[in-house]
Amino acid sequence: MDQSLLVYTTTALLISIPAFYLALVLLSPSPITTRPSERTYRSKSFPKKPSPLPSLSDKGSIDLSVIIPAYNETTRLPSMLETTLAHLNSPALRSSRTHELLIIDDGSKDGTSSLALELAIQNSHSEIRVVTLEKNLGKGGAVRHGMLHARGHRLLMVDADGASRFEDLESLWKAMDELAPKNEPAVVVGSRAHLVKTEAVVKRSLLRNILMYGLHTILRIVGVGHIRDTQCGFKLFTRPAAQQIFTVQHLTTWIFDVELLLLAKQLGVPVMEVPVEWHEVAGSKLNVVKDSLQMLRDLLVLRGNQLVGRWKVTL
Repeated sequence: MDQSLLVYTTTALLISIPAFYLALVLLSPSPITTRPSERTYRSKSFPKKPSPLPSLSDKGSIDLSVIIPAYNETTRLPSMLETTLAHLNSPALRSSRTHELLIIDDGSKDGTSSLALELAIQNSHSEIRVVTLEKNLGKGGAVRHGMLHARGHRLLMVDADGASRFEDLESLWKAMDELAPKNEPAVVVGSRAHLVKTEAVVKRSLLRNILMYGLHTILRIVGVGHIRDTQCGFKLFTRPAAQQIFTVQHLTTWIFDVELLLLAKQLGVPVMEVPVEWHEVAGSKLNVVKDSLQMLRDLLVLRGNQLVGRWKVTL
């Protein structure tokens, strides 16, 4: 190699590597902090005086925890809870599966916590715990917070909009029985991949579908291309899997689902994909262009931090 070219290459590396590392540090999210009030909940039993939340590190004490992240959801939450509770309290399940619901108000400004507490007080058959985050973290931060304070042997994350058919929990539950018969670490994810050629997806805007296919291409590059639908907000975790995954989660924005699945892969936690029904619900908080760009940035930040060892995964 020509000596001048060698000098040029060496100089470029000496400049670009520190610059890349500095950019990575600046773009990376700050560590997630939990304020004292966020370690408490209110419920029909404690409507005024907040009670301390348990920890995911504790031994599980009920069959199922349902974690519902909610940001300004006074319009959509009541109907979602109605269908959720109707299923959980059906005669077939009421006596055979204990459950709780954790509604994580992600810094809402529309009275979501007050409404959720009213609904909790009105309901006599389910334990509904309402947790209020002082500042908006993002959907991933709200899900993480709920997971870290749930009591279930199995933990389900589900969106507050009711887009997923809650009865499909039974398909996920059956798959989990097969994947983790002794409740060992495992994840079962609801998938809408079978709907790609149906009206549910075809009728969406051209831009939204282009961005969807672009995201799938990027996901194959970063290492989770084996999951056909990473973004469906209907995912079931065993408690051991949640203990391994959510304690090392860093992203709180829309793309956090990808981090969860990538962490599962790196930790050797098996993941099964199960078809579920889904329909679009008005009132989405997603800004297609802005949030797609944010997703791309966060994916690069995620892989960059893992490659340089800033975000370590302990097996």
